[in-house]
Amino acid sequence: MSKRDDLIAKYADDLKNKCGMNPDMDLLTKVTIGCGPSIYNADAATVSGSDQGELATVKNNFLIKKLGLSEGPQLDTAIDSCMETYGKSNRNKYRAVVYYMLTKHFNKESVYK
Repeated sequence: MSKRDDLIAKYADDLKNKCGMNPDMDLLTKVTIGCGPSIYNADAATVSGSDQGELATVKNNFLIKKLGLSEGPQLDTAIDSCMETYGKSNRNKYRAVVYYMLTKHFNKESVYK
């Protein structure tokens, strides 16, 4: 298995065991590829749920630019919900997992087709 395949397996495990979701492996793979080389950098591969600057980056660069959503309180609500689902006490919140959950939340799977 490649390093990316290993990471995708780790993300799938997080979705199952920490988030209680049964992942769509095809979508998870596409979301992971969409994250680019950041998944190989320990700092960039994770999202800090308590860092407002980082959450703003998720909102602007992913939700608005990538998924094409409009600015509004529903974006912050979705991010908060995602962080709650992942577990606030869980230190490593992988970016690909967060992006996957947000993609599912807004039914934007078509962006990755």
